[in-house]
Amino acid sequence: MKTRIETDILIIGAGPTGLSLAAQLLRYGIDFVVVEKNTGITPYSKAIGVHARTLEIFDQIGLAREAVAKGAIAGKARLLINGKIRGQLEFSDIGKGLSPFPFVLMLEQSKTEHFLYEYLQRHHSDVLWNTELQSFSQDADRIVAQVRTSGGETQAISAKYLVGCDGPKSMVRHQLGLTFGGSTFERIFYVADAQVDWRMSHDALHVCFSPNSFVVFFPLKGEKRYRIVGVFPEEFNKDEGDILYEEIESRIKTESKLDLDISDVEWFSTYKVHTRHANKFSAGRGFLAGDSAHVHTPAGAQGMNTGIQDGYNLAWKIALAIRGKANSKLLDTYNEERLQNAKRLLKTTDRFFGFAAGTDWLMNFFRLHVLPPLAKHLFTLDAVRKFVFPLVSQIGINYRQSSLSNHAGDQQFEVKAGDRLPYFLVDGKSIYDSLPQAKFHFFVFSKEPSHFQALRDELKNRFADFVDFNGFSISPEVQEIFGTNKDFSVLLRPDNHVGHISSDISLGTVQDYLTRFVGFSAS
Repeated sequence: MKTRIETDILIIGAGPTGLSLAAQLLRYGIDFVVVEKNTGITPYSKAIGVHARTLEIFDQIGLAREAVAKGAIAGKARLLINGKIRGQLEFSDIGKGLSPFPFVLMLEQSKTEHFLYEYLQRHHSDVLWNTELQSFSQDADRIVAQVRTSGGETQAISAKYLVGCDGPKSMVRHQLGLTFGGSTFERIFYVADAQVDWRMSHDALHVCFSPNSFVVFFPLKGEKRYRIVGVFPEEFNKDEGDILYEEIESRIKTESKLDLDISDVEWFSTYKVHTRHANKFSAGRGFLAGDSAHVHTPAGAQGMNTGIQDGYNLAWKIALAIRGKANSKLLDTYNEERLQNAKRLLKTTDRFFGFAAGTDWLMNFFRLHVLPPLAKHLFTLDAVRKFVFPLVSQIGINYRQSSLSNHAGDQQFEVKAGDRLPYFLVDGKSIYDSLPQAKFHFFVFSKEPSHFQALRDELKNRFADFVDFNGFSISPEVQEIFGTNKDFSVLLRPDNHVGHISSDISLGTVQDYLTRFVGFSAS
């Protein structure tokens, strides 16, 4: 047996959740080991929707532009019934003014995993491929895992914490003794990536509605390349593994009622949709993230994006704990915040899914007769745009109910503790350009921001490694977003959610928050 490996974090699973968590830990200088039972990154496209919040996270590590260049921006969705275009949704800039990435990006999971893995390699990290978790035990100080290596040997890995990013059938979740309650949608779905020759242009999603069913064509990078997703009728009673590709293609043509030719099929799959979440996202020194913690319908392309946000939420908390700068209560807030988010998400995706695939007569009527003629008007309405984009893109996720949100003083502001810092421009540049460092951020908005040099110096002297300082003028846009024209301060968590917002501008507000809410220790 090889010498036991010692590390800070053991990550089980090198899908997008595990790889993005590892990328975040690099920002904090935390040592980790990633093990993956497969031999390499997935060759299949799998998840294809990358949302604005995920791109904002990628942007902090310099990967957003690469992601956009490798993908295709979804600009519109054509709604078809009986092979005829009956309506069109325009959403190429649906999030304009709400995010630096005001669109939905179509990017295959295989490509997302590829550039995340390359990022790890550029930073002298790697994945232990073809290595499978066998078991683990934990005590008050560490977790020790036994893995089977690519050579068939048993290897011990000792870590301060373990994070299971190992999918819906998670061994980590099972060994932590956590449940995975929920339900299963009994109809069988299909997915295929292929070339489609037809009369439709490649610049839009095409959604073909029929009574009690649908088929959707998502444009991918490459000429005439599409992801095709649909559902078999209720009376279809074959098992998933017995379905032939020819049956899928026949169903596509029957549902779409379009003259099309499908060729060069890269892969296809059939599956049943599950809606489940773990009863807790952590137990002792073990944590769950991504599909090991929650699975839901594919509506809105929420799954992969949610897993990446799980890791984003956990990374800064676990980094402070490892550095000895926060108490164990901070780690408890991971379960508190992300479990509640998962519960909300499941309800939302279930409603979306019920609209698209449900058999209720009222939903059928709305889908076939009401939505198509209204479609062209929907996203021209500012209120609709500002409701839909934050919901789908995940920029609207907030932790207002979290124990990390200090609401003392935020009553007078439109932005509350727990909210993601809104996107806006300062001197023509994104406010997010001020947030590349992996630390807390103390922002002062003032008519005279230059008057706070002494406060900047105090912060640097007291919290240089953990808090940075930025002073900005109160522009008309800032006044509109925050709802005030008076001087104020914002303390941002490392994940860019507001911890505290107040008219009090002093070192005391920072010190009080870090001590009382984070359990910060300066020693």
